[in-house]
Amino acid sequence: MTVRDRLLLRIFSSLISALGLISTRPNPALAQVAKCPTPALERFQRHRVARGETLQSIAQLYNLAPDTIITMNPTLKNGRVSAGNNILIPPYDGIVVEVARGETWRELAQRYKVRADALFELNGCKPPSQIAFIPTPNQALSRANVSTSATSSGNSPAVQINGYPLPSAVQVGFPYGWQLNPNNGEVFFHSGIDLLAAIGTPVKAIAPGTVVFAGDRGTYGNLVIINHGNGLQSRYAQLESIKVSVGQQVKQGDLLGTVGKTGQPTITQPHLHFEIRSNSSLGWVAKDPGEHLKSSQ
Repeated sequence: MTVRDRLLLRIFSSLISALGLISTRPNPALAQVAKCPTPALERFQRHRVARGETLQSIAQLYNLAPDTIITMNPTLKNGRVSAGNNILIPPYDGIVVEVARGETWRELAQRYKVRADALFELNGCKPPSQIAFIPTPNQALSRANVSTSATSSGNSPAVQINGYPLPSAVQVGFPYGWQLNPNNGEVFFHSGIDLLAAIGTPVKAIAPGTVVFAGDRGTYGNLVIINHGNGLQSRYAQLESIKVSVGQQVKQGDLLGTVGKTGQPTITQPHLHFEIRSNSSLGWVAKDPGEHLKSSQ
């Protein structure tokens, strides 16, 4: 292992122990700072590699450059991933660096050729600490001046997609948005809608696109994710079977799989959990799927 790799491992060991990357929560104090997103270092996540996934497919899933994932995971050899491995996923392209005592955002910005205000926002609107997230130079401008209220409001790209993921319109079993969890009574955010349908019902692509994930994904169960371009993505979860593979190009109405009860469904009735997500500076943000559902029947 090279000196650089040992340094990266030491940085990420500190990052994991300091932040607990599995479950991150926004800092309440930072939430009161106007136009300050949750710090990038608090929004790392782990991805468990599924069978058939590649570095390229995982990078596309998270809208990242493959080199970013390699940089964040020094143990990856030759850019190859193995099923079952857990890898660190940053919120967007960039690197994590150690900060010298007394170093300022202006000095870091000059060293890495990015905007100082972008570094300030992306790192929690506070003075530098021991480690910092540095965006790639071509993203620094777009990441600056991003408010959490703007991205959470569901602003969508100009191009829209419209269709229906089932053969015909069905009843909504559980709606999108803030809801009361029927299993434990807690308030939570439901990132999609549950469309009631019998197990085995065909599930179809809502619009043309590229399959970027097809496999088991924890609470989602069997999941298919399609990137449609123009910053839109659709997700089809809790499937019984999957009929497509990563990298496959699909047309509107193509068969993706069948309705099932895999994962950890919110409701007990058989259904399709369907989501629409919009790409933003905070990653793939869930938006109301009802705006895109249009049945031909």
